[in-house]
Amino acid sequence: MTSTSVLIIVGAAVIRRDGRVLLTERLRGTHLEGSWEFPGGKCEPGERAREALRRELSEELGLEARIGAELFRTEHAYDDRRVELHFFDVEIGAAEPRALLGQRFRWVRQSELRTGEMPPADAELVAWLRREATGVKSSTGPRGSRGVRGSG
Repeated sequence: MTSTSVLIIVGAAVIRRDGRVLLTERLRGTHLEGSWEFPGGKCEPGERAREALRRELSEELGLEARIGAELFRTEHAYDDRRVELHFFDVEIGAAEPRALLGQRFRWVRQSELRTGEMPPADAELVAWLRREATGVKSSTGPRGSRGVRGSG
């Protein structure tokens, strides 16, 4: 088995508030360190993406969240691994995230999301969120979509 055949399943949150989306910065020493991403994390053995997301939001940001519908699912092959990402619509109410692992986080206007500072696997969802924010109608949205993207 080669390292690119290792599949990592990830649950990620699309948390929106007042036209902004919550992003967290990948920690030093991790894959894609320094890039900004939707909060979440990889599944532990026997764990589903929704369960992993709930756990990660609690452990990393101190949030008790309502995990809603799966908005988008995609698979991406990096040079050293493959990831299957499940993006969920998440509500946190009035709760404020706390950087429990020392990571930075920020709220970014949905219309100002930039793929260049985010992992390549997030690109299609970022493009859809930007279109949604600017009122551009699309016959297809990310809900129920499944894409497979190449190396990066």
